[in-house]
Amino acid sequence: METKPPLPPFTLETAKAKVQAAEDAWNTCDPDRVALAYTEDSQWRNRAEFLNGREQIKAFLKRKWAKELEYRLKKELWSFTENRISVRFEYEWHDDSGYWYRSYGNEQWEFADNGLMRRREASINDVPIQEFDRKLRWERIS
Repeated sequence: METKPPLPPFTLETAKAKVQAAEDAWNTCDPDRVALAYTEDSQWRNRAEFLNGREQIKAFLKRKWAKELEYRLKKELWSFTENRISVRFEYEWHDDSGYWYRSYGNEQWEFADNGLMRRREASINDVPIQEFDRKLRWERIS
């Protein structure tokens, strides 16, 4: 069986590590790598889109990063319980016309015993910004 440490039940230290691992993975903009953190039958709500399973997650992430260029994300632990973590996040990106945005949101995560995320609920709002107003600088993490 696949595992993705740290495993639940979470402590403050392991919850923070889980959040940092997610931030690092998402900043690679690699759908295949990111999707490995989710169960094969993971359920997502991302804004108004509902996804089921890794293949739909990969397809979604490919579309996302084809549109959201120079994507840079910062996540912060909000709260946690035994197998759930809540985060707040912000990310910056621009579209193919050069318009910049900062997206703010909250996520609720639920994990299987093996440390893979089986459920993700994300609420996100986009705010147009000027490039000089950026707070997060882009660098691809591999």
